[in-house]
Amino acid sequence: MKCIIFFVSIAILYNFSESGHTNNWAVLVDTSRFWFNYRHVANVLSIYRSVKRLGIPDSQIILMIADDMACNPRNPRPATVFNNANQNINVYGDDVEVDYRGYEVTVENFVRLLTGRLAAGTPRSKQLLTNEGSNVLVYLTGHGGDGFLKFQDSEEVTSQELADAVEQMWQKRRYNEIFFMIDTCQAASLFEKFYSPNVLAVASSLVGEDSLSHHVDPAIGVYIIDRYTYYALAFLERVQPNSTKSMSEFLAVCPKRVCISTVGVRDDLFLRDTSKVPITDFFGAVRPVRATFGSIVDLDPFVMSNFSEQETGSTVYGYVEQPFFK
Repeated sequence: MKCIIFFVSIAILYNFSESGHTNNWAVLVDTSRFWFNYRHVANVLSIYRSVKRLGIPDSQIILMIADDMACNPRNPRPATVFNNANQNINVYGDDVEVDYRGYEVTVENFVRLLTGRLAAGTPRSKQLLTNEGSNVLVYLTGHGGDGFLKFQDSEEVTSQELADAVEQMWQKRRYNEIFFMIDTCQAASLFEKFYSPNVLAVASSLVGEDSLSHHVDPAIGVYIIDRYTYYALAFLERVQPNSTKSMSEFLAVCPKRVCISTVGVRDDLFLRDTSKVPITDFFGAVRPVRATFGSIVDLDPFVMSNFSEQETGSTVYGYVEQPFFK
């Protein structure tokens, strides 16, 4: 017996043909430890919440968190992380999957993750399994300075090391396009050395500027989120999987009157016009459409031997019984 099989899938993104990517990944990194850096954990979990809501599965999100604020003894609301003093959104949620935690969040592990130079036997959940069709979002938050980002107050990744890691990714065909989103002091200095194609970057502050926190939660006694990520999340909360909002709109989410610092953008290496790039090209999940009509497929003989029919009125329904395996 032969059957005609129709394959139909859905594309969420509009203007998909211009992107050329076939899958989406996100690398979300908080590099700070200690309770007074609560806001950095809230920052990274805010972005995690958004990309997951917009369709990127946990299997394609690498989440690196240097400290566990949800279970910190100082947290008066255990198992929660809020990014607003009004407790509107618990960004920790019920199903957070942290891939690198605590002292696993190091410069070496971060660079090895990006470049694919991981030790044999590394769990799949700790690998960035991208290819030349991947659009990759990289979000970084923590304490930084001119040309570096600190990891846990013990080491630093420099702008040159970051640029060279991206170049290795390009040479090894590990991305189609990559978007860096950096929320730290003097954040723009981290993308100054980039030289690889198809890279777009945004920074919460220019060289010589501090990136400021948004507000304090009196219940925990520390700042709860940074300004840039606060306004970025407010924008992303209004984005749906079929949204037509563009990357140029996102790049303007935090003007200086609310951010206080000056947001920096690097788009000279990026080939497309950001006003025509859907935001879901980086923050959502792509599901390309391929329809095949009239394909004739021979069903497996085992399946056909278990094929039966039942008649209801004038309609005949066929079904295949599930095979039983011991």
